[in-house]
Amino acid sequence: MKLIRLLFLLLAGVVFSQSHFEFLGGKSKIDIPFQLINNLIFIPITVNGVELTFLLDSGVNETLLFSLENKEVDFDQVEKMRFSGLGDNVQIEGLLAVNNHVQIGKNLADYEHKIYLILDEEFNFSSHVGIPVNGIIGYHFFKDYVVKLNYVTRKLTLYEPSHPPKISRKYSKLDLSLELNKPYVMAGIEQTTTQKQSKMLVDLGNSDALWLFPSVISGFQYNRPNIDDFLGRGFSGDIYGKRSRIRRLVVADFALEYPLTALPDEFSIQHLKLVPQRKGSIGSETLRRFTLIFDYPNKTLHLKKNRYFSDPFHFNMSGLDIKHDGMFWDRDLVQVESLKKSSSESGDRVYTAPSAFQYRFVLKPEYSISGSRPGSPAYNAGLRKGDKILSINRKKVTTYSLKQILELLKSEPGDKLTFEVKRLSKVQSFSFFLVDPIPYEP
Repeated sequence: MKLIRLLFLLLAGVVFSQSHFEFLGGKSKIDIPFQLINNLIFIPITVNGVELTFLLDSGVNETLLFSLENKEVDFDQVEKMRFSGLGDNVQIEGLLAVNNHVQIGKNLADYEHKIYLILDEEFNFSSHVGIPVNGIIGYHFFKDYVVKLNYVTRKLTLYEPSHPPKISRKYSKLDLSLELNKPYVMAGIEQTTTQKQSKMLVDLGNSDALWLFPSVISGFQYNRPNIDDFLGRGFSGDIYGKRSRIRRLVVADFALEYPLTALPDEFSIQHLKLVPQRKGSIGSETLRRFTLIFDYPNKTLHLKKNRYFSDPFHFNMSGLDIKHDGMFWDRDLVQVESLKKSSSESGDRVYTAPSAFQYRFVLKPEYSISGSRPGSPAYNAGLRKGDKILSINRKKVTTYSLKQILELLKSEPGDKLTFEVKRLSKVQSFSFFLVDPIPYEP
């Protein structure tokens, strides 16, 4: 955040206008392509003339900015703020900037957008995604329009409420309640045999399939097997708890079998302001199995299953957390495709390609292990936090994206992985087999 230039610091309160995104150029619908990484949606957004990358998160009210990755953005009219959220600490400091020009593509703009600036550099999660991520946008993206989310085509489409999309019979409809500017639906939670209707946050910013809060569920009992695990990072700190599976999740007319479930401990949610009767969250590992139509103006959610619907709920069975450590310059030996002229006995000119090589310098990614869960296959094999990864399955790690590595870690039970790492200047190799630590057992 050190490159943010704050032109005017307002110590008094700021009076806000009701800003909103406007369709430009006479459009009635707008398409926005997105990147999908670890089930999360990332879109390009221009803030005060500077193009940045934001996570689309229906579980946040305001627009947040926490990193600029060496870019420089001008903000005026700012004041100090404090934030609290999911985590084990109470509050973090930040700033509120108003009257920002925020634009998405060529045809969607808000000229009075509020942005909350998170000053804690530890909050940046770019290294765990593999691309620079600058902020999060939520309610203000959805509040005025009908938003269609297609995970197969990687495309968002915004419609004017007066020109909504055609909705076929393949879609099912859910009532959407907006509380504290966040969307909630009723879903069937079947831990073992009894199904209970439960209020759940529809949370695009949560990469897991399902979160349940044991401390607010009467008579809750943990399904076995379960494991203690690091669940993620909230606005106020690290989140810990357990992971397990439940028998079934029912959303509208669709039943999903044995979804993975994260169960944060009571200390991680003690400072979270829960709306009445909320029991948990439906995350993007579940939502990606549908084409979704969010209609905030009419408080409805339409969904139909897509080609990912029957995918099994696979877990990161290695026990490893991997982070992207940035890029470095490396040299590749490449063949030079030049031609050499010669003459044949008949006098014809002949061109031949000589066997010439030269070095080409390219930027390549670096990765390391940021966590190794005790008792997991990788931990038992000897891999530890801080190990710098050199290769996976005898293939240089520089040829992988972080997304590809994460897919390897939750591929299939029984798959063998071999990691070559560097630890304290010593190169070591470790092999292990993927084992699902939490298969569902009735």
